[in-house]
Amino acid sequence: MTTFIKRSVLAMQGYAPGEQPADPRVIKLNTNESPYPPSPAVRQALQSLPAESLRLYPDPLSLALRRKIAELHGVTPENVFVGNGSDETLSLCTRVFVEDNGAIGYFEPSYSLYPVLAQIRAVTARPVALGPDFEWSMPADYSASLFFMTTPNAPTGIQYPKAAIRAFCARFPGVVVIDEAYVDFAREHCMDLALEYDNVLVLRTLSKSYALAGLRLGYVVGAAPLIEALFKIKDSYNVDRIAQAAALAALSDQAYMHTLVERIRATRCRTITELERLGFRVFPSESNFLWVKPPRIPAADLYRRLRAQNILVRYFPGPRTQDYLRITIGTDEQMQMLLNAARVLAQAG
Repeated sequence: MTTFIKRSVLAMQGYAPGEQPADPRVIKLNTNESPYPPSPAVRQALQSLPAESLRLYPDPLSLALRRKIAELHGVTPENVFVGNGSDETLSLCTRVFVEDNGAIGYFEPSYSLYPVLAQIRAVTARPVALGPDFEWSMPADYSASLFFMTTPNAPTGIQYPKAAIRAFCARFPGVVVIDEAYVDFAREHCMDLALEYDNVLVLRTLSKSYALAGLRLGYVVGAAPLIEALFKIKDSYNVDRIAQAAALAALSDQAYMHTLVERIRATRCRTITELERLGFRVFPSESNFLWVKPPRIPAADLYRRLRAQNILVRYFPGPRTQDYLRITIGTDEQMQMLLNAARVLAQAG
């Protein structure tokens, strides 16, 4: 039966999403979801949506939602594309901006979907290895058709200087997608670069700061010709009626989103202090998660021992990531339970 499957698909492993345990007792700190519910306006929007309306297709252009996004960022709807999660837009970018003999670039380590997207397209992947402390510098002779610039980066949480990103965008010959999935937790953003350069797209998601990971809604802002190209190849009705209504409600309640962000930032700060007291190396985070190296115990062992106590964090095997854990910021109570367990396990070694 494998003779019917494309060779490049047979050869690839595919993207492995974070585990979604069914046991409600698990403290889930592994997939960078919000520990808090979305805006009450979302519940109201869902309750107000007539069930009868679901017999109709949704707006294929997501126009009301794009108008709200354009209003938030000082652009026009022609500069906004809305997708079924950020992942759909990332995939579309690999199809729109990369010829069959082209190449896709990204940091290494970074979002593990990027190399999978290159494999799906069967094009060359050109990862840029980050430094010993996960710092970024581009090789002088580097080139690609499309580059995924993730800042703050995942899984490290490090945000790269905007001046360096601007300089890279100015000289890069292809399209730069600045993936800002975690930017609402950061000190600065690059949204203005989306219109400063005609080869730059800035990608956002509602999964993190808006607490809507279950909704699957992302958007991208950029020059109108790039946005128009994405519309040409998207699915006919790529964002459903329910998602459009809920996303519009969430985006219309900026005060609630900022309250959530500040709460998570405060918990992040306290957790960093406590982990460092335990001897963990904690990298500077501008996201809703921490990238840490445990003391006196291998990261893989700590991951397994935490899991045995129903505390789930993320472990990435591999030469660059095997010594570290990624820990999502949960509630204060959840983080205290993590710290209590980590204190005992790290000391036991």
